[in-house]
Amino acid sequence: MIDLDKDYEVVVFAVGETKAGTKMGKLQLKDNEDNTLNCVLWEEALNRMDEKIFRTGNIVKIVTGTYNPQYNNCHVSSLALIKEAKLGLDETEREQKFAQITEYAQSIKNEKLQKFVLELLFEYEEKFKLAPAAKLMHHNYIGGLLVHTLECLDYAKNICANFYRKVNLDKVYAACILHDFGKIFEYTINIETGLIDYDNDFKKQWISHSQWGYSNCMTAGFIDVAKMIATHHGRLEWGAIVDLNERDLEPIDYLIHHIDDLSAKFGQISIADLS
Repeated sequence: MIDLDKDYEVVVFAVGETKAGTKMGKLQLKDNEDNTLNCVLWEEALNRMDEKIFRTGNIVKIVTGTYNPQYNNCHVSSLALIKEAKLGLDETEREQKFAQITEYAQSIKNEKLQKFVLELLFEYEEKFKLAPAAKLMHHNYIGGLLVHTLECLDYAKNICANFYRKVNLDKVYAACILHDFGKIFEYTINIETGLIDYDNDFKKQWISHSQWGYSNCMTAGFIDVAKMIATHHGRLEWGAIVDLNERDLEPIDYLIHHIDDLSAKFGQISIADLS
């Protein structure tokens, strides 16, 4: 049912097409008890609203809408913006995060690997500073990829210092920086609205950001880093190139998956974590 007195947080929003060729918005909201409400907005309603209202993290009220028990969703005709969420990191925060990531790259002792990582960072610096780490699941805001990457590096530093001292830290740091680097091409983000989408040109050339990272590292001769990137999603059905169920994998091949997973579940995963 719809509670018109309740405040909801915007979880995710996407626009598609109906069979008739008209626009249809799909909006997921959650209340302060984490109950979710799936909503549909027809083209007429979408045309009346500023798309900024659909930014992830915004707090909204449903002004008019009807509940559809057949599909267990709500047809929304109008929304009211109660509190506008942050777009993500501001410019100063982005500069600070990028500088910290660069410091990690500069600490790589293997000169060839350090040069490879730093060249990528500075060649794509501006795209990297703005990129989200995902469309839906985690760190989906401006600068989200910076936050996620730095969290992975910090986890790696502490884990390897205390538990896995035999691990080659150069390779681990490189994999932390590059495992999701392809997302700067895979996603687009509107810096005015904060809305994220997939880049159609990327999808014509690459299967995923993992393939981008794996291919570039293999071409450059960094096979172990490429292998960590290939396994970082863990399972084939989750998007991994190499499944961690395979036999004879090196212990280091498991490390980035678990570090990445920790950040994606426990880090600053949403806009709310930044405020």
